[in-house]
Amino acid sequence: MSIQSLPFGKTSHTSQTGPFQPRFSRCVGRFIARDQLARDIACLLEFDDAVSSWNCRSLLLRNGFDTYSPDFVAERERDVLVIDAVGQYRPPSWISEAVSHEGFTYRPLSRGDIDPVRLKNCKDLLQCSGGDVSLGDRVRLLSVLEDQSSLTLAESLTLFQDTKPIRGLANMAVGRFIEIDLDTELIGPETIVRRYRG
Repeated sequence: MSIQSLPFGKTSHTSQTGPFQPRFSRCVGRFIARDQLARDIACLLEFDDAVSSWNCRSLLLRNGFDTYSPDFVAERERDVLVIDAVGQYRPPSWISEAVSHEGFTYRPLSRGDIDPVRLKNCKDLLQCSGGDVSLGDRVRLLSVLEDQSSLTLAESLTLFQDTKPIRGLANMAVGRFIEIDLDTELIGPETIVRRYRG
């Protein structure tokens, strides 16, 4: 078995297909997805604190005459995570061994592995993001969070003066300036916002 790395290319911000066109800031290269499950996993990767960058189909695995490219390769501080979306499309049986042989971590993900609340929150933030946050708005929110440690989402929105509040907040979450509770419940006025600490 052998593995070949394909060039990443330039950073891509939008997907090719589907009505929802997320802007991915950590996707290196062109965004491509086999199906909706793969697109959903991409949304989750954007908010995974352990992932610094990720790309699509950048590894070419070989087993004899067979070749295969897993859906995602995610760069983490201590390892490289190779992910397959396992829904209608199933990877060949030899993939896990091939990935492990190269020293990478392999993780197949099915729909049942995904928390629907976190997914909805990630997709909502990506859908609202786009454009830039003014320097004044960014400094204003970060200064208040530094002083008070946390705010509700509703309180945070009142600090935006130059940028549309929801868009500004979403951009700062995507850019990892702030962190929002994505797991407890759907994002709402009482959702807690904190300064991102990594």
